[in-house]
Amino acid sequence: MKKIILASGSPRRKEILKNAGLDFEIHPSKYEEELDNNTFSYGKIENLAYNKAIYVSDEIKEKAIIIGADTVVVLNDKILTKPHDKEDAYKMLHSLSGVEHTVVTGICIIDKYNETTKVQSVTTKVTFEKLTEEQIKYYIENFKPFDKAGAYGIQELPDGYIHSVEGSLENVIGLCSKTVKEMLK
Repeated sequence: MKKIILASGSPRRKEILKNAGLDFEIHPSKYEEELDNNTFSYGKIENLAYNKAIYVSDEIKEKAIIIGADTVVVLNDKILTKPHDKEDAYKMLHSLSGVEHTVVTGICIIDKYNETTKVQSVTTKVTFEKLTEEQIKYYIENFKPFDKAGAYGIQELPDGYIHSVEGSLENVIGLCSKTVKEMLK
């Protein structure tokens, strides 16, 4: 059986792949993400996923299949990164309130057995309900969304926050297992 390595320390990605029945090891990428600006493009997100995967590929010398991923929240062609503080999180959640936005995950699979690389993106549309100031403050205080793009984790949002999800819910959480399995074939 071929060795699979997830180039991420994300507990959410780990759980998604585990639930998908994949046998893998974790080797978090130490690649430092840098965006030259917050304007969205698929190439930019796919490049981040590629750089995370190639960093781990260069670190390990044995043959393996490396999975790298990067997830971003996009509103009006602007990338919402991880919030710096409570005020930043409030601004992000307020801007997402009542409107549709997209969540895009770039996925890169480097197969060192066959010396091939595949890169793909998955897009999901998410619409929040119109959130009150109290809902936003409650979420920030109780769920500490500072390690999540767009200042939220959809899997932990209380009832009444999300109006609709169009596409893969797993993608919004951090990685679409169906796409990963298709890419591995």
